[in-house]
Amino acid sequence: MAFESFRKKYDQLMNDKQPLGETDPEFVEMFSRFAYDEVVNDPGAAHPDLDDRTRSMAILAALLGCQGLDEYRLMLPAALKAGVTPVEIKEIVYQATAYLGIGRVMGFLNATNDVFLEEKIPLPVEQQGTTGPGTRMEAGERAQIEIFGEHMRGFADAGPEETRHIHRWLVGNCFGDYYTRGGLDARRREIITLCFLAAQGGCESQLVAHAKGNMNVGNEKAFLIAVVSQTMPYIGYPRTLNALSCIDKAAE
Repeated sequence: MAFESFRKKYDQLMNDKQPLGETDPEFVEMFSRFAYDEVVNDPGAAHPDLDDRTRSMAILAALLGCQGLDEYRLMLPAALKAGVTPVEIKEIVYQATAYLGIGRVMGFLNATNDVFLEEKIPLPVEQQGTTGPGTRMEAGERAQIEIFGEHMRGFADAGPEETRHIHRWLVGNCFGDYYTRGGLDARRREIITLCFLAAQGGCESQLVAHAKGNMNVGNEKAFLIAVVSQTMPYIGYPRTLNALSCIDKAAE
């Protein structure tokens, strides 16, 4: 489904699954016109690499970041129709745990399963793990080096001793468990991480680091600006402007 046609589908879903189509038709018209016509079609928010599938993945990640569970439920069928696969959706949700915590992810995992059952998508989806207890640390370090550079070598054993366990967890869990999984390549994993961080706010130092990581794996500045622009209707102007500022800093 072309993303430009989602406005009609969104309005239908708002009427079918939410009371807002009946109670707040003026708002639904105003929001859907802006989010699904103006934002999608504005040349300033476009990029050759930003197709409907990538846009949908970024929006799902942003909704996880800002805890937009109701909107996530509405967007998920549209994301599937835009070409995002069930495996990719599950990988977005799983990876969110490393950046948001399970307390903010569990509701989205349950909602994803509910929608998949409604769409008659078999569960569980195909497993994507590539590491185990004996390989996760080495694989996680390789992933960190690929994204952030050679200075990440030895990160697990760096820093003050009293907080070194967090470094080990970042290498083994965040990167060794999640980033090494199949289903999403490094470029897309960094895109969704950028959206997690931008949407939740208060993570500016990490956002700068991951904006640099995005650029290191091939997601140029103009592309990142386009991605953040497409998430603006879901995360609001303040967090969008903060994210754009972090991208600028990363590009210096």
